[in-house]
Amino acid sequence: MPIAPNLARRRLEAGELALGFGVHHLRTPAVGMIAAASGFDWLFVDMEHGAMSVDDATRMCMAALSQGVTPIVRCCKDALFEGTRCLDNGAMGVVVPHVDTRDEAEAVVRAFRYPPLGERSWGGPPAQYGFVVADTAAAQAELNREVLITVMIETPRAVANAAAIASVPGVDCLMIGTSDLTASMGIAGQIGHPDVRDAYAQVARACQAEGKHMGMGGVYDEKVAPDYIALGARFLLSGSDHSFLMAGGGGRARFLRGLQR
Repeated sequence: MPIAPNLARRRLEAGELALGFGVHHLRTPAVGMIAAASGFDWLFVDMEHGAMSVDDATRMCMAALSQGVTPIVRCCKDALFEGTRCLDNGAMGVVVPHVDTRDEAEAVVRAFRYPPLGERSWGGPPAQYGFVVADTAAAQAELNREVLITVMIETPRAVANAAAIASVPGVDCLMIGTSDLTASMGIAGQIGHPDVRDAYAQVARACQAEGKHMGMGGVYDEKVAPDYIALGARFLLSGSDHSFLMAGGGGRARFLRGLQR
């Protein structure tokens, strides 16, 4: 069987925005359909802050493979084994938070790339091929090309090391976690602060120099987001299920209450 397409990667390779739908609270296989129908390209299945198991995550990932949206999981830096299990069972990418150094980025690549790029173990034909693989070596090479590996830049130390992190073979994207970056800078929530703008510019230069993609999380407004997209941010966490539900539900409640005279 052919591999499931990585729609997020295709968008990035075309220089387009790859829009991510964050999953914190939903646990239904229908979440991929909802995201695709709403115009998103990839799922951000959040195992760092969402209280979900690998089983929960992979059920959504497997379903999403045929729903017109690409499943990508975020696993904790000290739980990379959860990412490999998700990759075996439907995920087409992994996002790793709090990567501060080149050494940490290299550890991510070792975990998630097959040899010769990394040390990922082959557990048999993965879900991305419908569990049917005729040529193991060819499948591993194709997965090395298709799986999207993203490391998150969330501290001043990571920003300072952005050039070294971007130079690691096998890393595709450096995603700025703006909320944690502002907190670590002592300016929590000030997403448009000059120091944050400088950080984005520095990471953008590092990505451009190494041919990597820049990602953006934690910026959802209509004032600052265009500035960071103009700098080159393309891999975008566009919001999450709870914020979408609260915005839609809150708008409907306000409308209906406003009808009462």
